[in-house]
Amino acid sequence: MAALLEVRELTAELSTPEGTVHAVDRVDLTLEAGRTLALLGESGCGKSMTALAMMRLMPQPAGRIVGGEVRIGGDDVLNLSEAEMRRVRGRRMAMIFQEPMTSLNPVLTIGSQIGEALRINAGMGLRQARGRSLELLREVGIPDPARRLHEYPHQLSGGLKQRVMIAIALAGEPDILIADEPTTALDVTIQAQILDLLAAIQQKRGMGLLLITHDLGVVARVSDRVAVMYAGEIVEEAPRDALFRTPRHPYTRQLFESLPDMRKRARDLAVIPGRVPALTQRFDHCRFANRCAYAWSRCFEEVPAWHAQPDKAGVRCHLYAGPQSAPGSGRRTTVTPERGAGGRPAATWAAAALLEVRDLQVHFPIRKGLFKRTVGYVYAVDGVSLSIAGGRTLALVGESGCGKTTAGKAILRLTKPTGGQVTLDGEDIARLPPRSLKAKRRDMQMVFQDPFSSMNPRMLVGDIVEEGLIAQNLGGGEAARRERVAELLEQVGLEQAAVDRYPHEFSGGQRQRISIARALAVEPRLLVCDEPTSALDVSVQAQILNLMQRLQAEMGLSYLFITHNMSVVAYLAHDVAVMYLGRIVERGTVEEVLQKPRHPYTQTLLSAVPDVESPQREAIRPQGDPPSPVSPPAGCHFHPRCPHAMPSCRQRYPGEERLSPTHSAHCFLLGEGAT
Repeated sequence: MAALLEVRELTAELSTPEGTVHAVDRVDLTLEAGRTLALLGESGCGKSMTALAMMRLMPQPAGRIVGGEVRIGGDDVLNLSEAEMRRVRGRRMAMIFQEPMTSLNPVLTIGSQIGEALRINAGMGLRQARGRSLELLREVGIPDPARRLHEYPHQLSGGLKQRVMIAIALAGEPDILIADEPTTALDVTIQAQILDLLAAIQQKRGMGLLLITHDLGVVARVSDRVAVMYAGEIVEEAPRDALFRTPRHPYTRQLFESLPDMRKRARDLAVIPGRVPALTQRFDHCRFANRCAYAWSRCFEEVPAWHAQPDKAGVRCHLYAGPQSAPGSGRRTTVTPERGAGGRPAATWAAAALLEVRDLQVHFPIRKGLFKRTVGYVYAVDGVSLSIAGGRTLALVGESGCGKTTAGKAILRLTKPTGGQVTLDGEDIARLPPRSLKAKRRDMQMVFQDPFSSMNPRMLVGDIVEEGLIAQNLGGGEAARRERVAELLEQVGLEQAAVDRYPHEFSGGQRQRISIARALAVEPRLLVCDEPTSALDVSVQAQILNLMQRLQAEMGLSYLFITHNMSVVAYLAHDVAVMYLGRIVERGTVEEVLQKPRHPYTQTLLSAVPDVESPQREAIRPQGDPPSPVSPPAGCHFHPRCPHAMPSCRQRYPGEERLSPTHSAHCFLLGEGAT
């Protein structure tokens, strides 16, 4: 099959105060019509910069393309003038950017933005562009497209905004579509819809799709070939099935070993030691050598060549240079889990409930008019009940907007509850006066989703960690507090020198460790963790999960772990509560909920998770988008989207059905309403 896109020796650089960053170093890629090539790698490896270089959209004035070829149908776009290049962008090659909210203009309607693309790329007039805009919105599956044309980006959900970005990219009917992390910020159900949509459009139009991602599950579901990128260069390329069956490069193998799942619960996740090398240097050896479990003397002395493999694959590694390359007695390192080979220790803490939540409600008033009269409520949390025993982890899962984070904040009284009872160690937090609540906060702390925005960028790390000790009058004098801060940083795997550095000087994984150290400073018994690994690469995620496991085993901590990442839930949690539109619809042990889900929403949620082991399994597709918490549907909240909805589901909310001593669900299919 003829190649739509051929990239040869593409090299791009960025000028920075620290020196020249060699972001893309002699990258070769080939993309055929109707096929999907996944560009896989961790943050900072050069994936997005490769796409920007191909589109000639390098950040200015720092970025520049140094060499190579990018051929579309035989034409090298790097030799075109800027005027000629504008006719290529959007028509022959288009791009969907990672964050739709920052890519869409907030002051222009959806119709205006799609129309602009149609006028520029297809030469359409206003009336013709409007008709075609409606067709594009229908093609990408946006309901009520005539109304959506007149809405602004902030009025759309994350999934709808991403669909609008796809519509804009398709306006010029390109031959090649580049999708840069198109599902990273989306829930698993919306992610499945977007991936299915891209696959359907690709099949219909015969486009070539370059998918940039760090999610191995997404790669398994949609790709035909995979190119693995590390430190600015391609280190392995293979057909999807061959890569997942036999990953060859040590870096690729380590990515697979770092993935959390239920089978690894008895042991630590494998981690990649060290950090990605600075790309300001010129390499005279293998870039992965310092972190590699198979490194030997040659890896530190010579740059590895590209070695073709028999199954239409290739790898950049000395291990495949031939029989003479066998390491033998040469240098060899090993990657060991952070706590050694002992595995995950059994829980030895009391099984009595530390936290009891009963009928928790958080209703936000909607005020309008000159006198700000209350005209309605946002039913963010509407009767949540849950419990967590000492030394155990309860995962609270669900789609964005279901109320998970609000529930977590209300439990800690960071958000004032409207009703219900929250009891921590027998004491009702919801009714404590301010002075008593301040003292009680020592027992409960929160680890936020974005560690950088949750820390004062003008404070040193030592002061950030020490702040809680000062607020609670703990730790003795200044010298004793500083000693305690050093102990906390060592406990989470950071050097003592970190106390005199600022948050921006650390990686994402290190900043999350600082957040955990800050939370541990006051010796809490309960940690509410709000998506603490959602922004992390798989290898860094493994380090944080291992750390949380170790701290729980050593200190008897209880976790309320808020997430939508089911693989993390399978590895870390003891119990699971599934939340939909402000209410818990199913709960039980992790084995019961993940292996035998009974509520239709739980089944939908789990079927939408991309699975490395069975990528082609059929997902259950819910109907439409989640309803608004301002006006929840009558009866069961899930019935408008449920494939099994019955008349009773529309009339009243189902009661709790006990499936085992630890497993329950709210669904008429399981009880007296099943007819």
